[in-house]
Amino acid sequence: MNKRDLVDAVAARTGGPKTDAAVAVDAVFSAITDAMKKRDKIAISGFGAFEARFVNERMARNPRTGEPIPVPAHYAPKFKPGKGLKDAIS
Repeated sequence: MNKRDLVDAVAARTGGPKTDAAVAVDAVFSAITDAMKKRDKIAISGFGAFEARFVNERMARNPRTGEPIPVPAHYAPKFKPGKGLKDAIS
């Protein structure tokens, strides 16, 4: 499912126009992104939690040449599914 499919599904479930559904989907993604930029954790009961986790600097290897390459420390997005989501797909 891509973003267009998600917008179509939201529009079908709400009975509203696709343009309103697209605005809502964009607003949700934007709110999650903004919260993660501020290093806030977003917990949606029954669905899961989004957060930006710090990843320490490490050495990796170029698979083609085997040459070591430093990977700088950074924040990476993480998602931990909630019990409701786990149960729904089991």
